[in-house]
Amino acid sequence: MSTIYPEVKVAPPGPNAQAIIDLDRRYSSPSYIKEYPLVMDHGEGPWVYDVDGNRFLDFMAGIAVASTGHAHPQVVRAIQEAAGRFLHICGTDFYYDSFAQLCARLASYLPEMGPKKVFLTNSGTEAVEGALKLARHHTRRQYVVAFKGGFHGRSYGAISLNSSKVAQRAFFGPLLPGVIHIPYASASSETAYNPARLLEQDWFVSHVDPREVAAIFVEPILGEGGYIVPPTSFLQNLRELCDKHGILLIFDEVQSGIGRTGKMFAAEHFGVMPDILLSAKGIASGMPLGAIIARERVMTWPRGSHGSTYGGNPLCCAAALATLDVVEGLLENVRATGEHLQQGLRALQARHPILADVRGVGLMVGGEFLHPKTQEPASTYVGDLEQLAFQKGLLLLSCGKSTIRFAPPLVVGKHEVDVMLRILGECLSVLDEKHQTRAEAPLEGKR
Repeated sequence: MSTIYPEVKVAPPGPNAQAIIDLDRRYSSPSYIKEYPLVMDHGEGPWVYDVDGNRFLDFMAGIAVASTGHAHPQVVRAIQEAAGRFLHICGTDFYYDSFAQLCARLASYLPEMGPKKVFLTNSGTEAVEGALKLARHHTRRQYVVAFKGGFHGRSYGAISLNSSKVAQRAFFGPLLPGVIHIPYASASSETAYNPARLLEQDWFVSHVDPREVAAIFVEPILGEGGYIVPPTSFLQNLRELCDKHGILLIFDEVQSGIGRTGKMFAAEHFGVMPDILLSAKGIASGMPLGAIIARERVMTWPRGSHGSTYGGNPLCCAAALATLDVVEGLLENVRATGEHLQQGLRALQARHPILADVRGVGLMVGGEFLHPKTQEPASTYVGDLEQLAFQKGLLLLSCGKSTIRFAPPLVVGKHEVDVMLRILGECLSVLDEKHQTRAEAPLEGKR
């Protein structure tokens, strides 16, 4: 069992970190967010070391990307071997073994979808863009449905689907026309919400003919919007609606896929299969790769209608094949460790009422913070929690209005979970004391 703990030798940012931060701020785009002054030097498993020698426990995994942890030897070795052979030969125009092997491997998952074809991209955003093109091309229809709270990336088609934070869309218009946004399932609703009924009784009556709707884009577990797990009926209703009207159901599993939930894809938890599934983030342990995985009868676009110079780069394919080997062996650990994590968070919830909800599947867990008296989002509290945890050697990241996402590398065990829970408990005790004098004050907006 691991006995490593966080160690903060120099209050971050230390002098080495500060020099890099100053250089970055001088020359990099101001659009970058930079949550806190972490300047990474190297990593090992779930541990991150900064340039001043501090050691941090990573419970955000580079936004759910470092699925096998940092510098997993099996993945690193695969990349090194691939780099020694060749760095590039465009997969759109030519052939190589790792590209074909990866497409076959990804097509083997979710057999209930039937025969599948795969298109490899550089990112999740590119997978979304490609799926938009594919859906419209295959159906010859123009409209698409997306969900409030959803996040699908930052390119034009993706931000047109987004309904998460206005900053992602502000002053970039006009955006892609023909996008319909409807509510996602609520984390706190006591009654089942049927999105299909809303579309049938409102949109398809007064606004859009369903024969013009190409696809419904949905995250089977809402990611950036707050780590919300919908009831199975939510996705079942969408599947039935799509079958009725010839609409494609597209699952954006960029964040929830590749073992994050304890199964290879979140769709398996619900028993609902999409027509197109999008993957990225953890697929190659941090190498830039994404995938459009579609039913064979849907991926009907002709030769030359879509392509990518770098998508499916040989180093990325090698990393992905090694990653999938490792992740397949981690699924049982993800389920067991995720349950241990949720139990520990609920124990903290009993002592800290501001932690209003704990929800998730596997190692995709959200803790939502609401002011106990008003039940309004405790956004400032969550911002302070991120910063305080960082100073104590714990890397966390928020999502939604006031939710902390717990999305560590899939290699974490109970030791790391217990260390995280101890630090989190210390932070909550400090912040409860700090914020209690603000209970009657006007709520502050999110940073």
